[in-house]
Amino acid sequence: MPLKTGEIFVAELDGGIVGWGARENAPNYISELWVHPDHQGRGIGKALLLHLCDLMKDEGLETARLDTHAKNSGAIRLYERCGFKIIWHGIEFAKSMGVPLEKVHLQKQLAED
Repeated sequence: MPLKTGEIFVAELDGGIVGWGARENAPNYISELWVHPDHQGRGIGKALLLHLCDLMKDEGLETARLDTHAKNSGAIRLYERCGFKIIWHGIEFAKSMGVPLEKVHLQKQLAED
């Protein structure tokens, strides 16, 4: 059953949280993906991202969506390596920060043709 409000998944190492991924607002929208800088490049972000995508696919969703700052090249590389494609690039007003930001929206096909 798809989420009703939101879900958060954490990655732990030696009893501490080193990353998390979340989805909210829509069942196929990944709202957060974060890995502590000291633990980046170890596959934690990829594992969280693929877990969220697998969960969505198991729920019968056809696509997964996310967005990030357009200059976040490390995150964009990860998303593209995991099958996401940029579907939009432009300026978007960030309500939480109160400023316009250059963003990209990415999408991945989950359903197999």
